[in-house]
Amino acid sequence: MPAEAVQREARKVWIARVLVTIVIFINLQAALQYLLNPNAYSGAFELEGIPGMAAVMGVGILYVMWQVPYVFAAINPAAHRLSMTEAVLMQAIGLLGETWLRTRIPVEHTVLRNSILRYIVFDAGGLVLLAVAWALVNKMVIAKKKAED
Repeated sequence: MPAEAVQREARKVWIARVLVTIVIFINLQAALQYLLNPNAYSGAFELEGIPGMAAVMGVGILYVMWQVPYVFAAINPAAHRLSMTEAVLMQAIGLLGETWLRTRIPVEHTVLRNSILRYIVFDAGGLVLLAVAWALVNKMVIAKKKAED
């Protein structure tokens, strides 16, 4: 493979890595905020006291847990294409689920609906970044397979 092609592939991998890392950073930032200061966020979910604290901290724990495939995808998006695909699917499920959830919350619950809207916006942005990363890696792998044939 010519040196230019190798450089292009390396650049695509690094772009994908950076995009995935941005999503990880945003998700882990939210997780840490939920874990370290849950009472600051419980009101946005119309929760209070110990139950509110526990619910918000639980979401923070889930955020950390959900980052596992994202981390593998960021380490080496080409080698861990399955993790890239899982990350894209997880992000899409989150976006669809949150959008559906918001439609189930009565309009009188403005604070709660706005909280869910923030999730929708962040997950939509994350989905765009992950989809671009996924497309870059898959395009590169397909081109590489064609060249080998």
